[in-house]
Amino acid sequence: MSDVHTHVQEFFTARAADWDTRFPDDGPAYAAAVASVGLRPGDRVLDAGCGTGRALSPLRAAVGPSGVVAGADLTPAMLQAAVRAGRDRDGRLMLADAAALPLRSGSLDAVFAAGLIAHLPHPAENLRELARVVRSGGRLALFHPIGRAALAARQGRRITPDDLRAETNLGPLLIRSGWRMTSYVDEDARFLALAVREG
Repeated sequence: MSDVHTHVQEFFTARAADWDTRFPDDGPAYAAAVASVGLRPGDRVLDAGCGTGRALSPLRAAVGPSGVVAGADLTPAMLQAAVRAGRDRDGRLMLADAAALPLRSGSLDAVFAAGLIAHLPHPAENLRELARVVRSGGRLALFHPIGRAALAARQGRRITPDDLRAETNLGPLLIRSGWRMTSYVDEDARFLALAVREG
């Protein structure tokens, strides 16, 4: 496991137990973001970097009982917190790295990723791996329950021009990775970039 992976695991392991209580009001933002993806009953969707699984219930509601919902995370403690919260009832949880997913190419209709992009060690390569598992025309949602400026303020830092989530950086990054950005929202109350898997 790389140093970056070890750092990410340590960061989230230390925070897993109280993650949901620290951010108790994010539920509606997750539900609204999932609704924006345009999932249909029967679709197959992955929550990449699912953490405690807060997106799994709205994802399950969107794809219905005939759909497939999976959640992948690198940190065992986050998956354990998801199980304690009962969210494993809404989707199959996998201990897996978003950079090397144990899924067939083109097997999914969509990937939902909340807060993931900031933790990707090799963003272009890692987004290409997400593209690999999604069929042509499938969708990607990069989400955060607060916008870039609000997140930076919470973390006591300023946004810099090289921020990956800036529209001018993210659009070209997605194109290089097999995606085409279709919409971009960066408001105090949410960050949501949607993209389509190019053929």
